[in-house]
Amino acid sequence: MWNWVVSYGPNPFWGLAVYVWLALTLYVIANKTDTRNSWLAWIPIANLYLMCKVAGRSGWWTILFFIPLVNLVLGVIIWMGIARARNQPSWLGILMIIPIVNLITLGILAFSE
Repeated sequence: MWNWVVSYGPNPFWGLAVYVWLALTLYVIANKTDTRNSWLAWIPIANLYLMCKVAGRSGWWTILFFIPLVNLVLGVIIWMGIARARNQPSWLGILMIIPIVNLITLGILAFSE
């Protein structure tokens, strides 16, 4: 989902930094929700599977991320499910489509109690 950041970002360093932040927060979220194989957060495409599992969806939903426009709607649905899994308001999932705000939202989902 975030692999484009590494290669097309304004500076490869910043792209890598953003990818590490996203992987780290997803890793922490998976650990806090007791999802198996949280290390998948660090592997491109496998992290989409992990997101589906954290949200309580079937792993087959991962395939839908490769359909244009469907992936936007699916991303919001999955992140709303992740927010619910972390006992946060589900509207935080909607904030994931807003650039920069999504980085802050990830921190909230990962590091809040």
